[in-house]
Amino acid sequence: MGLKKWQISCFPIFFTLLLCSCSKAPSGILTEKEMQGVMTDMYLAEAMVGIDYQTYKSDSMKQALYESVFRKHGITQAMYDSSLMWYGKNLDVYMEIYGRMIKDLDSRVDALGDIQAEAVSSSRDSIDIWPRRTYLTLSADQLFNGTTFDIRPKENYSSGSIFVLGMHVWGLEKEMKHRPEIHIAVDQGDTTVVVRDRVQTDGYHETVLRSVPVKKVKRVYGSIRLDNGGMHYYKVFLDSLNLMRYNYGSYK
Repeated sequence: MGLKKWQISCFPIFFTLLLCSCSKAPSGILTEKEMQGVMTDMYLAEAMVGIDYQTYKSDSMKQALYESVFRKHGITQAMYDSSLMWYGKNLDVYMEIYGRMIKDLDSRVDALGDIQAEAVSSSRDSIDIWPRRTYLTLSADQLFNGTTFDIRPKENYSSGSIFVLGMHVWGLEKEMKHRPEIHIAVDQGDTTVVVRDRVQTDGYHETVLRSVPVKKVKRVYGSIRLDNGGMHYYKVFLDSLNLMRYNYGSYK
């Protein structure tokens, strides 16, 4: 015996109501799944501010970054703030979301592909210290469209060390508004040396940072990132990524 037309037409409404009832949040507040997604990207945005404080040292730059999160999720800051207040008053639900967010972040870190547990220190003239996978895809559907690295060797790198980040790039198009941006910095105690670079064309690309000759290097950190602003579908591929450390005077 077949279903009547009115019974069939009610199915979409029934399933919509069923899905809505799965969230404990009231109307006008982001659902738990939506809140988890926004919180994850906001956490990543905060991490970006922390690792690239020179770029995001002004409040306007930080706000522009946070607005990019809201645009990605199709919400406003007011919606996020009111949702955050509601979940703050319902800590049991908030902690459930927070736990899932941490798992989501862990899976994203795993996807970056750490290939060495600790930074390696060596007296050799040259050594590759790149700590992640040797390939990377940049696409329009990611908030942090790139990768970060933070290398802290057990033994400081020698004074005057030279760091060369190399990669093969393809997929760049002339009409693209933005280009992949490279940021490398070294911590030498009371001195920080920073280099910023931009990949303009397909092919092999190198970015070179020369540390101060009289101070040892405690930390090497930075990022590779492509701004998504104003761009639609695209894919840019980076391959053969390496970060070579050379002793002072051993690199041309």
